[in-house]
Amino acid sequence: MARGKFITIEGGEGVGKTTQINALAEALREKGIDVVVTREPGGTEGAEAIRQLLLGGSAGRWEERAEALLFAAARSDHVARLITPALDAGKWVISDRFLDSSRAYQGGGSGLSDDDILALHKVGSGGLLPDRTLVLKLNEEQAAERAAIRDGVHSDRIQTRDKQFHDLVHRSFHRFAEQEPKRVRLIDASGEPESITASLMVEIADLIA
Repeated sequence: MARGKFITIEGGEGVGKTTQINALAEALREKGIDVVVTREPGGTEGAEAIRQLLLGGSAGRWEERAEALLFAAARSDHVARLITPALDAGKWVISDRFLDSSRAYQGGGSGLSDDDILALHKVGSGGLLPDRTLVLKLNEEQAAERAAIRDGVHSDRIQTRDKQFHDLVHRSFHRFAEQEPKRVRLIDASGEPESITASLMVEIADLIA
């Protein structure tokens, strides 16, 4: 049995990841592909427990290195118990965030080095990389409007960080696309949902063939 493909959807706050993940999964299922949709932090019982620790509480609840270690621990369980078994079974996995979010948020945004984040990933998750990473990009005003509609007054501790932090996150994702153009693709998320989904399908067409 051929190994499945691993797709990750990335981007800053309010870019529409959830909508597009569901639409992309449905489009792939229509082609007869068995798809597993998951998220980070989370996806397994242990990782979901860590998610509650990471996203709840005050903005400064965790020191930067402790936060990075918690994300790496959640990802390790996620990879071992869900992602790798699904891929080995020939299924496609679409994850709402993965390693590149840690690189952007704990690395670019919080100031840890990219080498440190990658080292944690190598130890915890064997260095697993997605077959394709699709980064949704949206201008600041539109993203803020969408995030406000989505979250109301219930933002988590990472979403509530300041503009400078989120600007660093945004620039980090763009840098990854420049450094790894074969794996990481930028997708304009400003159009109609159907056109965005079509763009996602174009960027993974070579994996389907």
